Amino acid sequence: MAEDPYAVLGLARDASPAAIKQAYRKLARQHHPDLNPGKPEAEARFKAAASANDLLSDPERRARFDRGEINAEGQEQAPAGGYRQHAEAEQGARYSHHAADSGTFEDLFADMFEARARAAAGPRPGQDESYRLNVAFRDAVLGATQTLTLPDGRTLRVKIPPGVVQGQVLRLRGQGGPGLRGGAAGDALIELVVADHPLFRRDGQDVRMELPVSLREAVLGGAVEVPTPGGPLRVTLPAHSDTGRVIRLRGKGVAAHGPQAAGDLLLTLRVVVGPPDAALEAFLRDWAPEHPSDPRAGLEGGA
Repeated sequence: MAEDPYAVLGLARDASPAAIKQAYRKLARQHHPDLNPGKPEAEARFKAAASANDLLSDPERRARFDRGEINAEGQEQAPAGGYRQHAEAEQGARYSHHAADSGTFEDLFADMFEARARAAAGPRPGQDESYRLNVAFRDAVLGATQTLTLPDGRTLRVKIPPGVVQGQVLRLRGQGGPGLRGGAAGDALIELVVADHPLFRRDGQDVRMELPVSLREAVLGGAVEVPTPGGPLRVTLPAHSDTGRVIRLRGKGVAAHGPQAAGDLLLTLRVVVGPPDAALEAFLRDWAPEHPSDPRAGLEGGA
């Protein structure tokens, strides 16, 4: 059996229509299911408040309830005194008000629903779309422009700035999914997959490379042609260069971009004796260095 509607709304029986509307709105905001997900007790209170408001906001039904002609559920019942005289007296005019004054559900949440409707019907931006692009090592170091073909057949020109790294994502504004109802298009998110290189290795802004040199070049020095990310370059090797010596070529690493300065190319020399050479072997057998040295001096065995 439904509760007394006055008790549900927490009102006295002579409450004005405005007080009824105010009490209902307060309870509806407090117990609305959208604001209390997973709480059946809140939903029950909300329904009870709505039912009480439906009855008391209708002047005729409220008067009949007060006279005992209908119960809290609006069903007919035998008159039972109580507030009948009060309802029929001059004060009964308190029930008279325009139907538009009743605090209906639509009135209570009109702003909320209108805002949602405007949002749903208004412009909506398009979705961002993700792609992957394979990038050559040199293009990642020096920068480049590549063409990416999308699944729908469109092509995008992707400008790759110098110094990009594996997994970096480039954002192309407005190249994603189309917007709805005049909304802006989404963006294309391009994840870069940088290939390894057989000669070069990134070290921050620098590029490292192992450079093989002949015994003659290591001893006498001289100019040799060296591959670099930007193309071949002639480099003068210092005489008496051992394996492991590092030669720095400034500005020949990762290209400059924005505030980032260009990196260097670091050449680590590796002396290569080469194939058997009878003349070299004969020379070394008879050769006695002017200043003998022990390349293993200082090495100690054991723990």
